Amino acid sequence: MIRFSLICEHEHEFEGWFRSNSDFDRQKKRGFVDCPTCGSRKIEKALMAPAVSTSRNHEKVALAMGEAQKQALAQLKALADKVRENADYVGDRFAEEARKIHFGETDPRGIYGEATPEEAKSLAEDGVEFMPIPSFPEDRN
Repeated sequence: MIRFSLICEHEHEFEGWFRSNSDFDRQKKRGFVDCPTCGSRKIEKALMAPAVSTSRNHEKVALAMGEAQKQALAQLKALADKVRENADYVGDRFAEEARKIHFGETDPRGIYGEATPEEAKSLAEDGVEFMPIPSFPEDRN
C-alpha cells in the first residue's frame, strides 16, 4: 500500500491509501476519491516526502506503554521478523531489485533493503508496490 498526500480544488489536504499509482488514477477517474471536508472530486496528489529510513542515525522516540501497547509492539516486531525471515535482503540495491521484479525481469520474490527518499518516490511513481518495515532498537546491531 502507498500513502498519498492529497489536495482538493479548495486546498483541503488529506491522505489516502492506494495499492499503486494506477489504483489511485483508476479510482479518481471513476469518481471514488473525494475530499472528506467539502466532497470535491477534483483531487490531485500533493508533494510529499516518502517515509523511508535512509541512515543508521535515527531519532529517539519515547513511548509510555501500557499492557495493550506492549502487546501491539510485540506483534508488530513479530510481523517484521516474519517478513525478514521470508524475504531476501538486497541492501542498497532495493530499488533496482524491486523494479526488476515489478517489470518481470526476474522471478517474483519477497525482498527488503534500503532506499533513498528519491528512490522510494520514483518507485511509487512507477507503480511499484512496497512498504517500509519498522526498525526496532535491537535490530540496529
